[in-house]
Amino acid sequence: MTQIKPDCSGRLSINKNDSARIEAFLPTECVQNHAANLLPLPNGDLLCTWFGGTQEGIADISAYYSRLKKGSQTWTKAVKLSNDATRSEQNPLFFLAPDNVLWLLYTAQIAGNQDTAIVRYRQSHDFGETWGPIKTLLEDPNKGIFIRQPITVMPNGDWLLPVFYCIAKPGEKWVGSYDTSGVMISKDNGKTWLNVDVPNSLGCVHMNILLLKDNSLYALFRSRWADNIYACRSTDGGYHWSTPIATNLPNNNSSIQATVLNNGHIALVFNQSSAKDAIARRISLYDEIEDESCANKKEAEIIDGQKNAFWGAPRAPMSLAISMDNGETWPYIRHLDEGDGYCMTNNSKDSLNREFSYPTIKQSSDGKLHIAYTYFRMAIKYVVIDENWVKNFN
Repeated sequence: MTQIKPDCSGRLSINKNDSARIEAFLPTECVQNHAANLLPLPNGDLLCTWFGGTQEGIADISAYYSRLKKGSQTWTKAVKLSNDATRSEQNPLFFLAPDNVLWLLYTAQIAGNQDTAIVRYRQSHDFGETWGPIKTLLEDPNKGIFIRQPITVMPNGDWLLPVFYCIAKPGEKWVGSYDTSGVMISKDNGKTWLNVDVPNSLGCVHMNILLLKDNSLYALFRSRWADNIYACRSTDGGYHWSTPIATNLPNNNSSIQATVLNNGHIALVFNQSSAKDAIARRISLYDEIEDESCANKKEAEIIDGQKNAFWGAPRAPMSLAISMDNGETWPYIRHLDEGDGYCMTNNSKDSLNREFSYPTIKQSSDGKLHIAYTYFRMAIKYVVIDENWVKNFN
């Protein structure tokens, strides 16, 4: 089933099957586009960053961004924001600090080796019109440090950046089976960082921290086991966390994102699927990449009797859920896109991948929900709806 690349002109249009949805495919000249993150700005503009290139894990992957200016009907031409020809630069995100300095953060890894990842950043003092130099924020010679979700600013001024650690078994290629999560806390506006490990978080990654109306913290996780979304809480500002436990929502070892709405409800975008829906599995996310740096490392094995990272569960449908009780229950769920979610390959050159994945969601001051996600690993699809869109379906 060959897919035709969508019109990536960036023009907004009304969905022909649902007039309550406005959509666009963001402008891009890259073969592969993945891992979007949105950020509404105080002036009404909307930013979106993602990574693009030939294929995830290859060194031509870089961070890009586009802007939807207030009142405009078209996203601007994509701008390249990273340029290391020796590393794959992935999972970019924007953070607007309280002093209105705009941060771009992203990971940079050697080929398909997530256990070599470091976190880099750039800053802008004019909301992304111009950018300062690229610098390193976080690195560890013993493991890869990865990010995916935005920074949370606490009432006391602390910054909480969720990270996950990509760890490979000695002599083996990284596959994700030994990854854990942590929270980096800064009390000095990002100059220094304290690491807080999330207890018993093996296999729980992409930690998404939400500041609830009572100032407690609720966090959701992607599962390397492709079983369920996991969750934990903190009541002391992120310095101590409960052990992540499985929710009743499925997860397919793919990214999720949630946001606290203006009314206190939580909106979550995710794939409503898991390993139970898979018809096959892959050993690794990067099993198609030729990598000389791993020439002396053996392929990781699926070992009976222990938990192993599960790759290949369908990345579809793309769903939106609403919780009205701080994540205890999710009574409202509606699909944004449906398909078979085929992701047994990351190949975008031959249009083989059919996933909807790596969603991002933000609410603007007018109450609209802005969502973006990967479309067949060819493009970033943008959707804007009213928060009642999902509830009205039920």
